[in-house]
Amino acid sequence: MNKRTIYIVIAFLILVLLSYVNYKKNEILILDGFTQGTTYHIVYKQPYSPGYFLNPKLHDYQEEIDSLLMEFDRSLSIYLPGSVISRINNNEKDVKVDSLFRIVFYKAKEVNELSDGAFDITVGPLVNAWGFGPELREQIDSALIDSLIQFVGMDNVRIEKDMVIKSKPGVKLDVNAIAQGYSVDIIAGFLGSKGIKNYLVEIGGEIRAAGRKKKGTTWKVGVDKPYDNNYIPGQDLQVILALEDNSMATSGNYRKFFEENGVKYSHSIDPKTGYPVRHNLLSVTVTAPDCMTADAFATAFMIMGLEKSVRLVNKLDGIEAYFIYSDENSDFCTEFTDGFGKIIVDVQE
Repeated sequence: MNKRTIYIVIAFLILVLLSYVNYKKNEILILDGFTQGTTYHIVYKQPYSPGYFLNPKLHDYQEEIDSLLMEFDRSLSIYLPGSVISRINNNEKDVKVDSLFRIVFYKAKEVNELSDGAFDITVGPLVNAWGFGPELREQIDSALIDSLIQFVGMDNVRIEKDMVIKSKPGVKLDVNAIAQGYSVDIIAGFLGSKGIKNYLVEIGGEIRAAGRKKKGTTWKVGVDKPYDNNYIPGQDLQVILALEDNSMATSGNYRKFFEENGVKYSHSIDPKTGYPVRHNLLSVTVTAPDCMTADAFATAFMIMGLEKSVRLVNKLDGIEAYFIYSDENSDFCTEFTDGFGKIIVDVQE
């Protein structure tokens, strides 16, 4: 090897070293935005490439992510008049479902069966009547509930040849209790397709984490204390968790509710009674391999209440849960599965 070749090799190695040093200073990228009536926060560590010095920028996927979330809304947002689900709810003819809708529908059907009907995406008419959907709250009485509950039940709807078949025109679907979790999975899958192995995706409080953050530490996430009007996520935490290659979703009745004549009505509607649930379970945090599953079961458990939920979660593989409930003195109490206990790193006072 002559001197000229040696100099070229040395120069190349220096460039690669400088590239790596510069990369290590800027390897973490943080993206923030708005979607589904809430916010999203995405943090990821860009895989290093020796060619970094030729294009010394981390890949900012904000535009692609926003495009994916818009496509998601066009399928599953009940607040978007032209979405697939809105057109189905409005009984438009010849509406074909896409892959996003199909995946959510069959996961909802699965969780519905496992939860003995507690989780039910046909609860749309009741959600709207109580004012927790896109329509204004109605004057609730037993006659109204009786007239609407006939449309509730997964046996009232099915998919045939890419089309949703309803047993009655009044059936309306609401996938808000599962779709947000699935949107987290969609973005996580996109990042994975780009070779990104270390990331945290959060949309409206639903989270999926993979790998580790900078310096090899695990991702830390918090569970909010479930007291009324605790609107700012992360401001007052109940517990802090270490999340690695797992998903997390929380459901509770402390942010979405209304009071009337001294009675609190939560957004958790029991599809069997037609009324908001009234029990001592305040919030449920669920971990699962995918966020869609975690999201659906968090809602199901809020409907079922503490005792039934504990019995069910202990039968489910890969799913862990953390329950916060109030005792007879209105003090916060907790119960959690063994697997969930292993990821708790700090309990807040």
